Order: sequence, then structure tokens, then C-alpha cells
Amino acid sequence: MAQLAETLSGKAISLVEARQEDATLILTLKNPPANALSIAMMEALLGALERARGNDAVRAIIITHEGKVFCAGHDLKEMTAHRADEDRGREFFARTMGLCSKLMQTIVRHPKPVIAAVGGVATAAGCQLVASCDLAVAGTGARFATPGVNIGLFCSTPMVALSRNVSRKQAMEMLLTGEMIDAETARAFGLVNRVVAPDEVNQTAMKFAQTIASKSPLTLKIGKEAFYEQAEMGLGEAYEYTARVMVENMLARDAEEGIGAFLEKRKPEWKGE
Repeated sequence: MAQLAETLSGKAISLVEARQEDATLILTLKNPPANALSIAMMEALLGALERARGNDAVRAIIITHEGKVFCAGHDLKEMTAHRADEDRGREFFARTMGLCSKLMQTIVRHPKPVIAAVGGVATAAGCQLVASCDLAVAGTGARFATPGVNIGLFCSTPMVALSRNVSRKQAMEMLLTGEMIDAETARAFGLVNRVVAPDEVNQTAMKFAQTIASKSPLTLKIGKEAFYEQAEMGLGEAYEYTARVMVENMLARDAEEGIGAFLEKRKPEWKGE
């Protein structure tokens, strides 16, 4: 897939490298040292994710990074520059936060599972990015924080993803103190799934992706959507909703094929229908 680029000082800089390996799309943030979520970076990620939505050859997506920092959050220099605007930056700040919210919701609502491969620091909206992904693998040297409180800017939007992945007490600890947590603490909190050696981060994420890619793409789409929908419901409503989902899933050709293959002790052949 073609790389996405922006022009900066007359020089084309690739912000997100998109390459496909078998059925996995690998999106690499390539604007070190911070890999900040500037407007251009978020638009690049959104574009790559939207193109993958309708690409049947893509079964899973990995978001990884170049350099020592996974993502340091929003580009504070870019935002500060707009304080000189007539409205003191209000319009630009609203655009930035709106685009960030759209990006995170796109990941959650994407029909393909999205995996974060974190080999370095993920702070503020970068931590939010990790929390928004369906799965996350961290290297032993990775660290996480929502440090906005330290600079007078509470991490309110990162709080949305964070509080939906870890317990309230743990989320509030990160939000109120702004302190870094290490990879093992992040795993204990539920922010990441695996902690591995630094040189095994992308390999482990790829193993997840390959396992996922071997499943029915229709079943994955149905299941991911249902997971996030029921999570926002009360107990009774969640059971009513998921019961309807399972009935529709049972009527799908892939479910018929998968159950038949299980009973016949053979490998299923997914059609995605």
C-alpha cells in the first residue's frame, strides 16, 4: 500500500508507513522522536484505517512505531502555535480533539481487530491510542502515562479509553498523579495483554494477528461489534442484544461451515458470508 505523506518545509515526510504482510496490515508511526498525534498524523492514520475497512485481503491490523517513543500524544508545539489565532486557538483545539475522538472511535468500531505493538513510551493521547486498540503487546522497556495533570491539562479524552480498559481506581491513579507506569504494571492494570522482550514485540503482535486472520472475517466483525455494544448496556439488555446477535451469527454461512467442519473433523473454509 502507498505511504501517506505530508509536505513540511518543502520536504515530503512519510508519517505513516502502511505495508501488508500476508493478511495483516502493519501501520508504522514514522515521525520520531515523539510520533506525536498532529493533525497530519491523525489524518494519515484515519486514511489508512478507512482504506483497510473495505479491503478483504486485510484480516488484522497492527499499529507500531519507529524510534524509542510509541506516541507522546498530541503535538503541543502545533497546538501552542495557534494561541496566536484571533480566537486564542479555540477552533484549532476543537478540531484537534474532534479528530482525535474520531480516530479512537474508528479503531473501536473498525471491522478488523487492531493490535498495538508498543516498544517504547506511550503518553497522553498515545496511551489513549493503546487503550483504544483491541489488543496490545508491550516490550519490557515500555512505559505508559496520562501526564496532562502535570502541565495543567487534564487527560480528559484519554480518560475515556483508559477507564474502559482498567479499573476506576487504577485509571484515577494514572490520571491524578500523571506518573509513569512500567509494562508489567500496565499488564496488571489490564492496559496491555502481553509483556515481552523488546525485540519480540512486533513478532508477538504478528502472532496475534496471524491467529486472528485464521478465523472467519465475518465472525470477527460480528463479535468485535457486539463486544463493544454490550459493554455499554445493562445486564438484561446485554443478554437480549447478544442473544439476537448469536441467532443472526448462527444463520451465517461461515457458522454453518465452521460447525460442520468441527463435526467432520476438518479445517473450515471461510467465505466471509
